[in-house]
Amino acid sequence: MDEKFFNKVMTTIILAILVVLSFFILRPILMSIVVGIILAFVFTPVYNWLDKKIKIPTLSAVIISIILIFLIITPIWFLTPVVVDQSLKLYFATRQMDFATPLENFFPSLFASKEFSNEVGSIIYSFVNKSTNALVNSFSNLILNFPTLMLQLLVAFFTFFFVLRDKDQLLNYIKSLLPFSKDVEKKLFDQTKGITMSVLYGQIIIGLLQGAIAGLGFFIFGVPNALLLTIFACLAGIFPIIGTTIIWLPVAIYLLIAGSTIPAFGVIVFGLIASMIDNILKPMFVARRTTLPASVTLIGMVGGFFLFGILGFILGPLIIAYLIIILEIYRNKRVPGILKREPASKLKLNI
Repeated sequence: MDEKFFNKVMTTIILAILVVLSFFILRPILMSIVVGIILAFVFTPVYNWLDKKIKIPTLSAVIISIILIFLIITPIWFLTPVVVDQSLKLYFATRQMDFATPLENFFPSLFASKEFSNEVGSIIYSFVNKSTNALVNSFSNLILNFPTLMLQLLVAFFTFFFVLRDKDQLLNYIKSLLPFSKDVEKKLFDQTKGITMSVLYGQIIIGLLQGAIAGLGFFIFGVPNALLLTIFACLAGIFPIIGTTIIWLPVAIYLLIAGSTIPAFGVIVFGLIASMIDNILKPMFVARRTTLPASVTLIGMVGGFFLFGILGFILGPLIIAYLIIILEIYRNKRVPGILKREPASKLKLNI
């Protein structure tokens, strides 16, 4: 056997073994590393601005890291007891709810049969109770696994700091590993950056802002379990097509049924403002960037959630987006693909 060929085979085998072993070592903290990288991407504009003022990269990264720790630890410390308390109240409240009577009152023709309304009410009751039970169990597990959670956060913060400070060296290293030409490499990184910003800022950040605005309405008008509902609204806000309406509309209907007319209309007003914020801010973030169709983003979020848990809401669409970018570069056609939308300026140039 040729010595060079033997050396290449052995090097490949050793490298493969080390990659596999490294994966198993990093697997328990892999999500924390990914979270740190995503947060570094989000905070990069703030870091760049601060670094221009201070001109000491390590100090700038330390300051941004301290701000991030404050932004994450403070809400966890103060809000966790409140959320757990409201989850328990919601759990016990749903166990005493009568879902059949509201159905008969609002849809008398559809639920004229008492047996039918009781059957549907029983199904809704079972679904709601299972959901609230799962919610309470999730918070219980978080409290029981608090030391592990702190270690995961520590890894995320360290990853955030080093990626933020050394992002240029990291990108150059990644580029050195890619088997593409300089032209393809530049196109790949430009489109990856654009579509990542579209997903993170245009979908995630704006979605969270929508949920916060809807939640503000819950607090102002004294809706029960307002903090818990605000968290649900923030999660729903990041979903394209669905949005915060799936949270604030049932709340408004519940308030109307309960006879709280003014709070119900107040919640509707804040919900509509949250929806309008999406139409105002999203074009500012995504108009000049390559974007994914809402349907592809939604599919990516749902699939990502089943694979990665709550973090999959971010990772799912990003992974699909990167796959589409690679396919589009491989396709190398001037005709736009159906799976991603080019910025308006680029479309004009291609005409």
